[in-house]
Amino acid sequence: MKILLMEDDPVLGDILTDYLQQFYTTHRAFDSAEAQEFIDDESYDLFIFDINVPGKSGIELLEELRSFNDTTPAIIITAYEDTKHLKESFDVGAHDYIRKPFELEELRLRIEKSKILFHIEQDAPVKLSDRLTYYPKKQLVSDGTNEMPLRPKECEILEYFIAHPQRLISQEELIQNIWEFDALPSDATLRSYIRNLREVIGADKIVTQRGLGYRYE
Repeated sequence: MKILLMEDDPVLGDILTDYLQQFYTTHRAFDSAEAQEFIDDESYDLFIFDINVPGKSGIELLEELRSFNDTTPAIIITAYEDTKHLKESFDVGAHDYIRKPFELEELRLRIEKSKILFHIEQDAPVKLSDRLTYYPKKQLVSDGTNEMPLRPKECEILEYFIAHPQRLISQEELIQNIWEFDALPSDATLRSYIRNLREVIGADKIVTQRGLGYRYE
């Protein structure tokens, strides 16, 4: 796996690069101009962009890349706590985000999840269990004999769960990352989608932690 890291902080950048190079081929850019030079010369499996860098921000660079149909998965690093920058990141095509400060192992877990998400975006079938397979392009789950269609929002929810396995995901996080701000669903609507998904993939695959959210097993 080849990663392009864009981080201008000299200390954090060195720490992240040294860590990531233990597991992946990693190139480090200090700003958006240098990142663009790397992208012009190389093909990458993942971008990790800090928002605050000299020149174009990580969000602006990603938006420009998406305008040229670059679908490389991207993780945004941010020190911001507000949802404004979070929403902007997802609006321009980020797949995940991580807030500073963070543990190095947490970053690696998110990188491994990006591999799953990349397969989904390439319409590759995803094994949900020994019995069930999810087909993103067809928007259905099959047990080899029967095909069970999913609605578009059910597909989006399932794909978010697949990309974030074994992590507690709140209702707010699901809604924030799947719905537009001007079309937020009610709690009852979200529960209806979750109930329908459970009927297709099995009730044990999506665990409810009352008052906290859901965990995909």
